[in-house]
Amino acid sequence: MFQEKPKTRYLSYLLRLWESADGEEHVWRASLECPRTGDRHGFATIEALFDFLRQETATELSEIRVD
Repeated sequence: MFQEKPKTRYLSYLLRLWESADGEEHVWRASLECPRTGDRHGFATIEALFDFLRQETATELSEIRVD
C-alpha cells in the first residue's frame, strides 16, 4: 500500500486585535488579512477567530490519498 505524502500547506495572515467597549463590557475584536489576496475576515470574538483558524487548518479526509 502506497501512501502519498500530503502536500505541505502554508497559511499567512496579518492579525489585528483591538479592544472594544460593548456597553460596560470590554471585548476583543480581531481581523485577519491574507497578504496574497487582500481578503479580510472580521471576528466579533476571539472564540470566533479561533474557530476560523481551526477550520482553516483542519485536514480533510478527502485530502489524504491511500492506494
